[in-house]
Amino acid sequence: MDDLVVVGAGPYGLSIAAHAAGAGLSVRLLGRPMASWRDHMPEGMYLKSEPWSSNLSAPDGRYTLADYCATRGLAAEHGTPLPIGTFSAYGMWFARLAAPEVEEVTVTEVTPQGDGFRVRIAEGPPLLARTVALAVGVMPFVHLPPALRDLPPGHCSHSSGHRDLTRFAGHEVAVLGAGQAALETAALLAEHGARPCLVARRSRLNWNTVPQPLARPRLRALRDPHSGLGTGWRSWVWSELPWAVRQLPAATRERIAATALGPAGAWWLRDRFERRVPVLLGHHLHRAVAVGERTRLGLTTRAGESVVLDTAHVIAATGFTPDLGRLELLDAGLRAALETVGGSRTPELSPGFESSWPGLFFAGLLTAPSFGPSMRFVHGAGFTAGRLVRGVRKRLGARGPLSGSTADVRYSPGPGPGGPPGAAAGHPKTYPR
Repeated sequence: MDDLVVVGAGPYGLSIAAHAAGAGLSVRLLGRPMASWRDHMPEGMYLKSEPWSSNLSAPDGRYTLADYCATRGLAAEHGTPLPIGTFSAYGMWFARLAAPEVEEVTVTEVTPQGDGFRVRIAEGPPLLARTVALAVGVMPFVHLPPALRDLPPGHCSHSSGHRDLTRFAGHEVAVLGAGQAALETAALLAEHGARPCLVARRSRLNWNTVPQPLARPRLRALRDPHSGLGTGWRSWVWSELPWAVRQLPAATRERIAATALGPAGAWWLRDRFERRVPVLLGHHLHRAVAVGERTRLGLTTRAGESVVLDTAHVIAATGFTPDLGRLELLDAGLRAALETVGGSRTPELSPGFESSWPGLFFAGLLTAPSFGPSMRFVHGAGFTAGRLVRGVRKRLGARGPLSGSTADVRYSPGPGPGGPPGAAAGHPKTYPR
């Protein structure tokens, strides 16, 4: 039985596994390394965050993005956007040098068993672990507007579903959204010969400003401090004090996670976008129907006027919704037993990222309502990894020696046909509020 199984091998999973190995734990790391970055972002995209705030986390502080770029003769400079491909390659390099070997398997189920967990994989026998960390990234939480969900296959897609946009050359594409993914996808479509149109509910687009230099007069630096999530005191708090966010009331944390650092485009994208992409702002999508091979969108303006947009394809760059209900690899009974943050569908977590089920830890997007918006970005991996591994070590110490038996399962499995969900028994909350 391993001390820790980490499910997911993106920036969070790799960082957690590196810290766990550095702490002397027996750890298994499962998943496709950097899968979201390698498989679900169109070629030609750039990293929005600054290179110095986009490091994966090793316990000794080594293996930074700048270290990787130096080995390849590349520049990782403040104020200079870095290609997504370079960042993906950095993650693969980090995986080889800083983390335990990644096992590229598909996890199908995580279920409590005995004093730990059974982790089923598609490619072999199940694994047993004393603790599990779920660092599954964003792909389980893809959000499509309700109006698009009944369209036939091929009429619409999510922005994360594309690696190559050249197939849309010569075609009209409606891109829904107002954030970086929508704006950059639309710009790339135009540059690849497509005819995109951006549709957004917002009445105006927000653009980030050119970053201030790192070296500035002291008063200016004090007035607008740099942080991993941008410039200014509010961004600094979200970036540097996730532990303080966790002390806030649940409703406040939910609001912060939902609204802080809202949709905005990178400063370096603005000219590329505005020169080539027409926009329909203040338009709400209320209906979508397939008409032959095309899609007809019914839109409503803020003034209540109806607008019809006919297009060859719709790309929804509408983000991701953290929701435990979508985490299908986690046993349904266990999901139902977890304490959640306020009215959200995200797990309430200890200071060490442990859920109300002892030994089950979370990282990444699902933790934003507990620790704030930093958890939506690579920058949050540094805060998460060390604290989560300390939480694992604390949990392992609290459990003491294992009996080796898997017969004492203090748990009712998920529902059978028509049956009630499983419930936790003998697993009280063990962390302070």
